[in-house]
Amino acid sequence: MTTLPKPRQPELKTSLPGPKTAAIMARDAQHLSTSYMRPYPFVPDHGEGVWLTDVDGNTMLDFFAGIAVSTTGHAHPHVVKAVQEQITKFTHVCLTDYPQEITTSLAERMVRHVEKPGEKWRVFFGNSGAEAVEAAVKLARNHTGRSHIISTIGSFHGRTYGAITLTGSKTKYKRGFGPLLPNVSHVPYPNPFRPPLGSTPETCGQAVLDHIEGLFQTIIPADEVAAIIIEPMQGEGGYIVPPADFLPGLRALCDRHGIMLIFDEVQAGMGRSGKMYSFQHFDGQNGMNCQPDIITVAKGIASGMPISAMLAKESVMTWPVGSHGSTYGGNPVAAAAAHATLDLLEGVVKHPGCGDSLMENAAQVGEFIMTELKAMQAEFPFIGDVRGAGMFIGLEFVKPDGSPDGKLRDTASMAMFERGLLNLDCGEAVIRISPPLILTREEAATGLDIMRDALRALK
Repeated sequence: MTTLPKPRQPELKTSLPGPKTAAIMARDAQHLSTSYMRPYPFVPDHGEGVWLTDVDGNTMLDFFAGIAVSTTGHAHPHVVKAVQEQITKFTHVCLTDYPQEITTSLAERMVRHVEKPGEKWRVFFGNSGAEAVEAAVKLARNHTGRSHIISTIGSFHGRTYGAITLTGSKTKYKRGFGPLLPNVSHVPYPNPFRPPLGSTPETCGQAVLDHIEGLFQTIIPADEVAAIIIEPMQGEGGYIVPPADFLPGLRALCDRHGIMLIFDEVQAGMGRSGKMYSFQHFDGQNGMNCQPDIITVAKGIASGMPISAMLAKESVMTWPVGSHGSTYGGNPVAAAAAHATLDLLEGVVKHPGCGDSLMENAAQVGEFIMTELKAMQAEFPFIGDVRGAGMFIGLEFVKPDGSPDGKLRDTASMAMFERGLLNLDCGEAVIRISPPLILTREEAATGLDIMRDALRALK
């Protein structure tokens, strides 16, 4: 009889925080910006796959991937090799001035995932999600000659001035920084678990569309709106998946009024949902179209190397030469990491135990996690909702009356951390599950066991 190897487990050698971690955190508190958040006492030293080890030798299972960034896990050999090879050639030239094969071929690969017959797309490379969003807003205004932008409540689009104006998740991001970008409005996001505008889970998408049309009749002239920017699956607002009819309906609304539709795929994109871009879960369903005009991506594009991209239809990318640029955007070392990441996402290179591609693995292992979490709801009544797609999963905590329970969420999150599971909150009362896409079913089961143990301690 063959004995299967025991799945790897977190290894905690010290109390948390350990002495080295505590010492570094004390120095950090003295010398780094007061704006940095420190939700857990953790100082990483090195990583391997879905495991991170701190400076005291405590090894943790990573269920948040640096906020959905470490697509291929930590120190993936294929990504490391690509970065090492490129860095021996050149590290910077400036893409704004000089074309480079590595970024040209990267753009070609990226647009293949969105182009439809008869369409052509182009790419602008930046360094961060916020930069991609800023570029998208500039392009939409420049192309349409209009100024107004509509975003959503609960959204997160970045921390630069334009991006933070669009953000609608927390007032602390805006307090004390005004005046912000003019001509920006926010509308509700259609959350089936907490339907806005007096709607129901089934009607919340149409309710938001009707609300926007109402604004066009009373407050915002539709012919002055350049773009509507939205996360096809909302990230920081609580890992929310909208109803199936909403994005196609929003596409139709934009078409009626000549408005650009921008999808912010910074957190849910790059294979995390089980498809390259999360809007593709809705596009083409029942003959409905929700192809956007502009897409912003970052985070998971290069396994932790800083690069972002704004993709736009060629018919939309009409700004003139020199009107926008970036000194570091499209850095060749980061582009090499992005190529290697796409190799694994697309299945050009296969990761052991992850099927034909990391996108396929995200879909299959994510479905296993969702099924297990939904089963936990019977044991833990304070789990109000489990939602998501692929490895983009939200777990919402509720009080007995159904209202969000942020305090319990925080207690649960810390209990998971203390048992060796790295996780992160979002929304009012949600724990997000966004591990590296190389997470296997066995590793997922280990993480779920930790979560279950932590939740039982709350009962």
